[in-house]
Amino acid sequence: MPAKTTKTKPLVAEGAKIGEPVPRAIVDTNTASVGIPPQPEFDAEKEISAVRKQLETLRQQVADASGAVQGGARQAIRQTEATVKLYPLSSLIAVAATAALFAVAIAGLQGSPRRSRYDRALEELRAVYDSVRGRF
Repeated sequence: MPAKTTKTKPLVAEGAKIGEPVPRAIVDTNTASVGIPPQPEFDAEKEISAVRKQLETLRQQVADASGAVQGGARQAIRQTEATVKLYPLSSLIAVAATAALFAVAIAGLQGSPRRSRYDRALEELRAVYDSVRGRF
């Protein structure tokens, strides 16, 4: 394959005619040029420094967010301890009710045995067999 050129070429100098295929490139209608304009040099140091700044900003935001979450968790723990100290019987009843709800939910899920795909297919075949046998 020929190497791609990076210079832009004017359309008028090419002598493009109607019906000729348009080359794959950027067509600039303002300057009547086709091609890829020269790109600026890539400076990896600038890119890396920009990414490092963004990373440091993200680290700071994560640290601030984790501090806020820890503060909220500490406050919730203090409130829970105070509630249990003030209302020990009500707290015990609430914990027992929550545990009972979880136990009932788990027992309800385990009450019906799971059927495998093989069992369902076998039941369908039996139903088809019974319907065919009923016809004859």
